[in-house]
Amino acid sequence: MSDEKNENGIVKAENEEKVLDGIIESGSVITKNSKCSIHTLTVIGQIEGHYILPESQKATKYEHIIPLLVAIEESEEVEGLLIVLNTMGGDVEAGLAIAEMIASMTKPTVSLVLGGGHSIGVPLATSAKRSFIVPSATMTIHPVRINGLVVGVPQTFRNFEEMQRRIVKFICDHSEASAEKINELMMRPDEMATDVGSIIDGDEAVRCGIIDAVGGLSDAISALREMIAEGKSK
Repeated sequence: MSDEKNENGIVKAENEEKVLDGIIESGSVITKNSKCSIHTLTVIGQIEGHYILPESQKATKYEHIIPLLVAIEESEEVEGLLIVLNTMGGDVEAGLAIAEMIASMTKPTVSLVLGGGHSIGVPLATSAKRSFIVPSATMTIHPVRINGLVVGVPQTFRNFEEMQRRIVKFICDHSEASAEKINELMMRPDEMATDVGSIIDGDEAVRCGIIDAVGGLSDAISALREMIAEGKSK
């Protein structure tokens, strides 16, 4: 009996080490119970794109997230995906690429905005099949911006407009918000001191149709379980 206990202890330690490695590497973990198996993925800090951010800055790396989403979609073990967001935004193309990946998944997906879902975090929040936001969370909606040298020619600004149009279309396609409302929030001049745009809280995000409902972790997990159970019944 003592050998069996020791062996079980080793297996348990190995499983816990795998869980810890997953959290450290990609901010994700798989939880299982008698009802279902859920993969939780966190999108935190700034979304890193083609340029490496300083080590002192928390970041979500798209080269980690994209293959992980493919693995989740193909996994027979995972039945649903919970995306937890607390992000300031970041690289537009990288964030939109992740959002498109999530939106195209066949498995049940639920997003939960905690703290903030700013800038490109808005389409990320809407990319899931169901979205929740806690009352104290905020979302910043503003026009496309770029750091560094910008060539001030009509082609550059037209490119910004096209990119912004794609972002607005994605948000509208994956939420109940209208393009008119999103553009109104983006171009509001009296909300932010050094920029145009809007900062909205959880209740307003729901009223605008961007997020489905105000709720916390239990609400998000309950919705995901319902979606998984509905899929199994079919």
